[in-house]
Amino acid sequence: MRLKASQLESHLAKGLAAVYVLSGDEPLQMMEAADAVRAAARDQGYTEREVMTVEAGFDWGTLTAASDALSLFAERRVIDLRLPSGKPGQQGSKALQMYAERPPEDTILLIQAGRLERGAANAKWYKELEAAGVAVQIWPLSPEETRDWVASRLAKRGMAPTPEAVALLVERVEGNLLAAAQEIDKLSLLHGEGPVDADTVVEAVADSARYSVYDLADAALAAEPARAVRILNGLRGEGVEPTLILWSLTRDVRLLAGLAFAQVANRRVDLMRMGVLKKRHALVQRAARRGDTRHWRRLLADCARVDRCIKGQERGAVWDELLQLTLSLSGQVLFGASPRPSSVASGP
Repeated sequence: MRLKASQLESHLAKGLAAVYVLSGDEPLQMMEAADAVRAAARDQGYTEREVMTVEAGFDWGTLTAASDALSLFAERRVIDLRLPSGKPGQQGSKALQMYAERPPEDTILLIQAGRLERGAANAKWYKELEAAGVAVQIWPLSPEETRDWVASRLAKRGMAPTPEAVALLVERVEGNLLAAAQEIDKLSLLHGEGPVDADTVVEAVADSARYSVYDLADAALAAEPARAVRILNGLRGEGVEPTLILWSLTRDVRLLAGLAFAQVANRRVDLMRMGVLKKRHALVQRAARRGDTRHWRRLLADCARVDRCIKGQERGAVWDELLQLTLSLSGQVLFGASPRPSSVASGP
């Protein structure tokens, strides 16, 4: 059975499965999901716990032996298997399939894996474990999901935030749920239950936002220039290399240019085959409608100019160029509607 992370709590309240496979790279959600499984198991009398970490040289026979062995005192137990790479390998795949075929009684297998590669969810070992129990794939939250998550977590602590307070808190901790959880706990300790407004958040919450270059590209494609600029400034403050930022933006500009040319040629495009994640399909399609082939060709030329600035082959302030490119991709123009010259007079 496959569940969303948000469905796990209600599932555990109804009973326990023999196998739980948690995968993803969002640390707080992974930690809390695993904690919830272990807590539910303890409540049901699973008092023994054996932890195994799969690393170089790991002997998968250990899992087989553990599943075959009976507890000395016949106690219920949890086998806590850590699979950081998300890749069990050939021997591991066989061992996991054998386990799934005959899960031992009075034992729960809890697997915590890193983010699975594309297609891994269709692997035989994963499908058999999913059929034997529960699989939960955990993804980083979107901005909308983060707002709902923050509002829900505040409410669980008896706080009634205003929409402005939620928006401000999300802005300061976006992309970093661990920081968000800590700030909500701090708000709860400082102010207790009751209304929470934006001024309260300003006084109590540190600016702990953490972004990735993918967040920047998504904000630009979503036509959210203010958020995109905030993310760009955050990446600069974190010391992210301009080359990596440019790569992320250029990748999507090339994609949108390809869609525009395909439309002119009346060719059908399969975004999945082009390597676009399903959850980004609607985002990419909406962005593609904002420009024609000339527009995206001009943005590709802008990407090339920023690349030359980064390499020192053309004069220009790199971060200003990245700002202009980000805003252009967001549907905004920083220096007027007409295209700028191919070089910038200001020094780096």
